[in-house]
Amino acid sequence: MTDRPVVLLVDDEPEILVALTDLLEDSFTILSTTSPVEALDILARRRDVDVIVSDQRMPEMGGDVMLARARAFCDAQAILLTGYADIGAVAAALNQGRISFYSHKPWDADALRAMIVQAAQHHRLEAELGTERMLLRGLLQNLRSGLGFKDPEGRFIRINRQAAAFFGRDEDACLGQREEDLCDPAQLPGLRAAEARLAAEGRDEEVIAFPDPGGAGVTWREFTRAQLGGGDPRQGGYSVVINRDITRQREMEARLRQAEKMQALGTMAGGIAHDFNNLLTAVMGSLELASDMGPELDQGTARLLDNAMAAARRGADLTRRLLNFSRPRDLSLQPVDVNALLRGLRDLLMQGVASRRGPDGGRVPFDIRMDGLAPDGDLPPVRTDAGQLELALLNLCINASDAMPEGGTITLSTAQVHMDGAAAGGDLMPGDYVVVSVADQGTGMPPETLARIFEPFFTTKDVGRGTGLGLSMIYGFVRHSGGDVRVTSAPGQGTRVDLYLPVHHCPGAGLAVSNPTAPVAASHAVRVLVVDDEASVRAVTAGFLRTMGHEVTEAQGGAEALAHVDASAEGPDLAVMDVMMPEMGGEEAARRIRAIRPDLRVLFLTGYADDASLPDDALVLRKPFTQAELAEYVNRAMAG
Repeated sequence: MTDRPVVLLVDDEPEILVALTDLLEDSFTILSTTSPVEALDILARRRDVDVIVSDQRMPEMGGDVMLARARAFCDAQAILLTGYADIGAVAAALNQGRISFYSHKPWDADALRAMIVQAAQHHRLEAELGTERMLLRGLLQNLRSGLGFKDPEGRFIRINRQAAAFFGRDEDACLGQREEDLCDPAQLPGLRAAEARLAAEGRDEEVIAFPDPGGAGVTWREFTRAQLGGGDPRQGGYSVVINRDITRQREMEARLRQAEKMQALGTMAGGIAHDFNNLLTAVMGSLELASDMGPELDQGTARLLDNAMAAARRGADLTRRLLNFSRPRDLSLQPVDVNALLRGLRDLLMQGVASRRGPDGGRVPFDIRMDGLAPDGDLPPVRTDAGQLELALLNLCINASDAMPEGGTITLSTAQVHMDGAAAGGDLMPGDYVVVSVADQGTGMPPETLARIFEPFFTTKDVGRGTGLGLSMIYGFVRHSGGDVRVTSAPGQGTRVDLYLPVHHCPGAGLAVSNPTAPVAASHAVRVLVVDDEASVRAVTAGFLRTMGHEVTEAQGGAEALAHVDASAEGPDLAVMDVMMPEMGGEEAARRIRAIRPDLRVLFLTGYADDASLPDDALVLRKPFTQAELAEYVNRAMAG
């Protein structure tokens, strides 16, 4: 729309057009024609005409007829110029709404100008109101929220279909009705309280839980009420009410809080596991050193030492799993004996599902069966991350127990399969796979749930019992390993989850098996600086190294180690450095020592699951460790 109103002049006498143009061109943009037919063409092409000033009596077509035809596609205001002989036609046009004003010839210049100004303003105001109506109508119908406007008596004067659907009606049935006449009677006390707060404060917001019609839970809705006009009494007390479904938002917020709880628990678990790893390092190291004291130990003492060592190893295994839970890390893809991993995991799996209690407080009976494992000789190793696979299986067993509220059997099985192109589909490369399966006798899932189980944050569990991340994390881990996850389930028929893990085909690749009783000897004796703030761990590490034949110096922190290297003429060949130490951590200490001795080799010891603070090429031995493992890493450090 231009700044100046546009006026179309239509008269079969050119002199009249000239006179009207002279009168109006200072304030208006002028279009003119002597032909009413051409005037209709102009109006069809241009949508910006505000006022049509037309003669009534013209040879081709009367002004009233031309304006009646124009009204079909043009909303410009119309003014007829006429002589007294045409007053009947003008009156008819005025009564039928085809024109807004008329003027006699000859006209009064000031009166005609004022008439045209008023008509142009009226047209522009109508256009603005039409735009506002269109925008409001579009807003009402396209909002996801329910929106309704009320008059001072509280009756709906505008309402969209979302708000009307909340009352179980269509828009027309809600117009003219009060909210209290449309809502459920049980909501009346809350509604009246909200309207009282609106009257007192000019605005009210509240969140209300409504029972789900299906009985599956509740639907949460947020209501916002506001007076229009900022409380100005001249606005007449109109108000707006907005209601929107925030059930999904509430669920996501609850799951986010649950995820934050799990993260906090993981951080706490990581700290506890780190400290426990230091204790286990001291315990296991001391037991191993005591066992190596010689054959003079009597049989009973030796048996007690062996029992204590076995218990310490189980504690180390549990701590490693706790660390894997607490700190996500990059996958370490190595050959893994799946059958051995499952057998070693059985006790932990039973502990994971045995904590469930029924409505009466008693324990729910569960059994974990592994009689479906393939014969060991028939099952090749797979290429995966053993720690992440353990977590995945633990998660799947807990999910299976959740699907059996009355208890039941969880069956774990393994098998080797060959997938050709057709069987592999688009998710697997053709080749050999080991399938690890977890099956339950639970409630099963309908197809619509089954289709969404790998979506992040999707869960069928109650809020507070799951984050919806477990299966998506399992899927991501298995896919990263080069495998796939396939799920079979139906209501009332239980669920079976198959993990397809690629076979490790590296020639001669055996599974690493430590032999703690094997004799340990260094490839050659070196000078070793042991740095650890835990005296018990430091003593065990130094004891292992001395048994191997190395020359050992101990330091209780980074500053002491730095001072020792700075003061030593020859200095150590190797620093065995704890990562987490007060005042100066292992990474900083190693960096500063290497500034003095660039040729110094460093072996880091850590009780944490990750080593993000260390250089990518750092050699890291995780606590707790055996003498054989320490010997292997020392040899690797000196050979590197």
